[in-house]
Amino acid sequence: MKRAVLFVITVYVSAPVLLYLFPWILGHVIYAHLLRIPFLVDLDRPEELLNHTCNFYLTTEEGISVGVWHTLPASQWEEAAGRGPEWYRETLGDGRPVIIYLHGNAGTRALNHRVELAKILSAVGYHVLSLDYRGFGDSSGEPSEAGLTTDALYLYQWVKTHSSGSLVCLWGHSLGTGVATNAALKLQEQGSAVDALILQAPYTSIGEVVASRPITKMYMFFPGFESLLWNILEMNNIVFANEKNLKTLTSPLLLLHAEDDDIVPYHMGLKLYQISLQTQKERNTEVQVQMISYSASLGYLHNKIYLDPNLSSVVVKFLQNLRQ
Repeated sequence: MKRAVLFVITVYVSAPVLLYLFPWILGHVIYAHLLRIPFLVDLDRPEELLNHTCNFYLTTEEGISVGVWHTLPASQWEEAAGRGPEWYRETLGDGRPVIIYLHGNAGTRALNHRVELAKILSAVGYHVLSLDYRGFGDSSGEPSEAGLTTDALYLYQWVKTHSSGSLVCLWGHSLGTGVATNAALKLQEQGSAVDALILQAPYTSIGEVVASRPITKMYMFFPGFESLLWNILEMNNIVFANEKNLKTLTSPLLLLHAEDDDIVPYHMGLKLYQISLQTQKERNTEVQVQMISYSASLGYLHNKIYLDPNLSSVVVKFLQNLRQ
């Protein structure tokens, strides 16, 4: 019994020590990019999961190649038979909205809830481009906040170049919400605001998500642990400051959050909604800001909002309003 207690105490005390000695560990935990699930899926063959999808790669900066799936609107499925990446690229200029999907941590663009969302958006007539950031899936390099933002920016600008003025929306989920607002802020600073933002399960900042996890709370009364945590995040340059970004962003915004989200607390999404409303009020704009909350009784948690039978209607209405 004494040995068991001693073992538990040793493990408990060693965690902060390991973080102090090897601060890069926290980055690996946050990105979880080495967890390349689902296993045994050939990302170069998306037709095994999505018959109307083409895989291609973009060089977002020297030495960095990222994998992207382009899922066509359902109306183009039959015409797509036997077509290659060049034909798919040309279809981006057909006038239909384009959704750039920026996924959360862990896994690849082939993860089930990501694939199911692409199917829903395709069915209502949208192009969907699903990106695996650097270090994720079959993309080269190692993840960093700056790197993920660069990848998203490059894809957005690439789509804009080929889409002939079509509406292009950044859809971020979880970790991807920070990537989306980072990219949107940079574009706004360059004088070209993002057409639309959809943030699914968004957080105020990545540090606050880490601090809210049960395992982290176990250490919060450990002397100096909270300061250590924030210092390590700063050392790793990991911020993903949605709260700060939304105090500046003026793009149309739709937030989706489940009240029973078990990863990103619902109150964070609600706070971001209130911040965005205040931003538009202060700037005296009429930019659309909307939040859809999902009751805990639905059991959508963090990843299952795609199960909402009305999701496609919500998104269609949101994007259609931008064209009026």
